[in-house]
Amino acid sequence: RDTVRAGKAGRRSFCLTAGLRVSLPSSYVVSRKIEPFYKGGRVQINRDGKFMFCPCGTKLNVIDVETGALHSLQQDDEEDITSFVLSPDDEILVTGSRALLLKQWNWRENKCVRTWKAVHIAPVASMAFDSTSTLLATGGCDSTIKIWDMIKQYCTHNLKGSSGVVHLVEFHPDVSRLQLFSSSVDYKIRIWDLNSSKCVAMLDGHFSAVTSLAFADGNTLISSGRDKICMVWDLKTKESKRTVPVYESVEAAVLLPEKGDFSQLGVKKQGLHFVTAGSKGILKVWEVATAACVYTQPMPFTLKEEASERSLTQCMLVPERNEIVTVSVEHNIVLYDAQTLQLRKQLAGYNDEVLDVKFLGPGDSHIVVATNSPQLKVFELATSHCQILYGHTETILALDVFRKGLMFVSCAKDKSLRVWRMNKDGRVLCVAQGLGHAHGVGAVSCSRLKESFVVTSSQDCTIKIWNIPESLTSKAKAALISSPEALHAKVTERGHDKDINSVAVSPNDKLIATGSQDRLAKLWACSDCSLLGVFAGHKRGIWCVQFSPVDQVLATSSADGTLKLWGLRDFSCLKTFEGHDASVLKIIFVSRGMQLLSSGSDGLVKLWTIKTNECVKTLDGHEDKIWGLHSNKQDDMVVTASSDSCILLWKDVTEIEEEEAQAKQEEQIMKEQELSNLLHEKRYLKALGLAISLDRPHTVLMVVKGESEKHLEENIARLRKDQKEAVLTFLVTWNTNTRNCHEAQAVIETLLKHEAPDSLLQYSGIKSAVESLLPYTERHFQRLSRLLQASMFIDFMWQNMRLADASQQEDLTL
Repeated sequence: RDTVRAGKAGRRSFCLTAGLRVSLPSSYVVSRKIEPFYKGGRVQINRDGKFMFCPCGTKLNVIDVETGALHSLQQDDEEDITSFVLSPDDEILVTGSRALLLKQWNWRENKCVRTWKAVHIAPVASMAFDSTSTLLATGGCDSTIKIWDMIKQYCTHNLKGSSGVVHLVEFHPDVSRLQLFSSSVDYKIRIWDLNSSKCVAMLDGHFSAVTSLAFADGNTLISSGRDKICMVWDLKTKESKRTVPVYESVEAAVLLPEKGDFSQLGVKKQGLHFVTAGSKGILKVWEVATAACVYTQPMPFTLKEEASERSLTQCMLVPERNEIVTVSVEHNIVLYDAQTLQLRKQLAGYNDEVLDVKFLGPGDSHIVVATNSPQLKVFELATSHCQILYGHTETILALDVFRKGLMFVSCAKDKSLRVWRMNKDGRVLCVAQGLGHAHGVGAVSCSRLKESFVVTSSQDCTIKIWNIPESLTSKAKAALISSPEALHAKVTERGHDKDINSVAVSPNDKLIATGSQDRLAKLWACSDCSLLGVFAGHKRGIWCVQFSPVDQVLATSSADGTLKLWGLRDFSCLKTFEGHDASVLKIIFVSRGMQLLSSGSDGLVKLWTIKTNECVKTLDGHEDKIWGLHSNKQDDMVVTASSDSCILLWKDVTEIEEEEAQAKQEEQIMKEQELSNLLHEKRYLKALGLAISLDRPHTVLMVVKGESEKHLEENIARLRKDQKEAVLTFLVTWNTNTRNCHEAQAVIETLLKHEAPDSLLQYSGIKSAVESLLPYTERHFQRLSRLLQASMFIDFMWQNMRLADASQQEDLTL
């Protein structure tokens, strides 16, 4: 009875909105794109810390650290970038690619200033500038090092003697010494004297690859290696002063500045201290004098994971902003306060395949993303700051958000579901966990009226209903929760014979719908999970089910490429929408239930109007399957997520486009009236320009016919290039008609007289115009030639007639 009442009320609201003639959305545009900007390699930050440079395949992305906005330096050769470096003065950016070319960029204007051959016979693996930004060192995979003078633009040195790939090059900070330090696969650090172009010393102490070099002063060097040690070298004696055992593979060692308060990092005494980043995924601070670890960063992970999944690959100090920046093997870039190691910002460089996405937060200020990994990512849309949520141990498959937007649920291949809550400060914590399914949990749906229960479905073909305790829904009580609370399923029901792909809860929390690979959708009572009915009609497995927010209607989408609307009373199919050429993976109701949005494995999103069965818009923004589709509470934004690793935010611009179209129409009417006035006043020059801008060939022809030959020539000569191009396209049509060919030829004559051949060749469409003009012009000249011959014959006859008449008169007078 409640369901029937809700349906009647829904129909009344549907009729009411229809009566108001609400303008339905018909157009969306991409307002924001979250795409991969870093796929591995060295990351660099400019001197003031405002911009970050990240290689991503064939392009180098420049990211605004504050906003997350990016622009790309795209190479012409379409070859992957193997190495790049930004000069200390931020002026010169050089990239090296697999095409064995070096490119110098003006990175602020996205321009390639210079390209030259790297001279290396294998790709460049490492690069470094000296402190004056005038010398560039390139270490190649061919065991050689080249030094380039960036001002005079030539190669000054070719240093041979390294073994294997030269993966590390660094200039000594003291310019007067003219020394270069390098390391290759033999684990030795070579010191090159650039005055003699010779290797003057080898620092031998590491037993694995040397990963970084840090100069403490003119005579002290700290090196880190994958042999789990850092070494302190005396550059005067070329001997090791101290070996610091780090007990993890070290990827970077960064010296802490001598000035500044680093007491919170365990720095109690004067002297050298450095930070290490490595395979354990945490930062450690070491004192050089005692070789002791004085601070270890607290581990931010709730579960023990493989070290390879969270290890750090790079660490940098940004003195201008007092920040330490780390890069992880998962392509996450984290910015910490250098004095406290408090997290300031986190950016996700690569998302892999995105499996689901939902708006989050009371004002839809965030999105939560399930990527092909056990971690969730929560993006703050305003700043691109990304929180990474640890908890699941296998790939997360689906998400759903409660109505208020502060709590959401995730489910994964690890057979569990987790409930998460967002605090006032935007931090997200796991507050509950549920275990019970025998296989991976592939679909989840939250209650709609209150935060009271969650429904999950699994590959074990069962449906489970989980009650949410009141302690989780109360903000005060939830804040006191220290560890995730255990959830227990109150009802379990075997629902289908094959994998259940989708589950949905009705707007009144009374019904549950499921869709399965067995090509059936089923309706269940929420109270006891009893079966109410079956929706049969799809030819292939069902990917998604959704309840209408206003009517007693269920929408389903299937691998057969169709969407269907079903009545909840008699379980009959009400409508079928055909248009997708591939599986329809997700559907949602928008516009108060009057429209549907669907996404498919063909990378397309389609907008359907239910009343007319019409697809009013197709949105093409992705290149692969679209697994995630969700709209915000205001119904004016849609987010889509795809296997192409991209997340797109689409904005409803229907009203804006309608206003623009109306303004354009009004402007058109005003211009037409002005044109009519100009023609009436015989102000042909202005009329000609206005008729061209209005794209009125016939009016232009009337103006041309109305002018004298002299005025026509002057007016045509005064036109802009784009206007002349428009006239050229008009006269091609005029020239096909014998009545208008004289005007066309007059305009052609003016153009040929006043325009040089080279400038005419620059006109757009000149080739096709000439090809169209030639045959008709030849025909017109043939016709005129015949007319001229006929007129000559008439003249000849007239002359003869006059002569005969004159002779007759003479005879009469005689």
